[in-house]
Amino acid sequence: MNETTKDRDWPGYYRKTGDRPPRPTLVFALDRFDAEDPNALPSQAVDLGCGGGRDAIEMLRRGWRVFAVDAEAAALDALRAREDLPDDAELDGLVARFEDAAWPSCDLVNSSFALPLCPPDGFARTWDHIRASLRLGGRFAGHLFGEHDSWAGRDGMTFHTRRQAEELLDGLEVEYFDEEEDYSTTVRGEAKHWHVFHIVARKV
Repeated sequence: MNETTKDRDWPGYYRKTGDRPPRPTLVFALDRFDAEDPNALPSQAVDLGCGGGRDAIEMLRRGWRVFAVDAEAAALDALRAREDLPDDAELDGLVARFEDAAWPSCDLVNSSFALPLCPPDGFARTWDHIRASLRLGGRFAGHLFGEHDSWAGRDGMTFHTRRQAEELLDGLEVEYFDEEEDYSTTVRGEAKHWHVFHIVARKV
């Protein structure tokens, strides 16, 4: 899993994680779109917290247009510098915090292990923006951190109970919802208890 802290060496983190495969939640969502219409024209995706591009590259590889958002300029730099960036990639980017960002209406909002970095006083506004930006039939794919996560209570981060996570999805068609609790090590080799909700939900 990801390690997420405010005082990270982000460029080093992108080097360590950029070559990892795309997140299963994203692949699940993309496969659903492909199954619905394999011949559909390229669609618009927004990648909130694009990091080094492990998810954005998969969307671009499948022909999606991607609007990447990250609070760190180094993330957009790392994404644009990737050797596997398709020559015909339709990629735009914005350096901003989620709660301050503006992004286009879209068919997919992906946010892998990034939304918990949104502070509590900005989370509701960000989540409302995500839902409003999705077109009918569009999907959210991403993750929330649970109350039992060992980082719960950290300043500037948002955590949810299972009931709260489910309430956020009211009115959406939940296609994938998995609650995971696991002990593992972070990228920096530190032991951590993870409490994560893995989510794919469709706007209907």
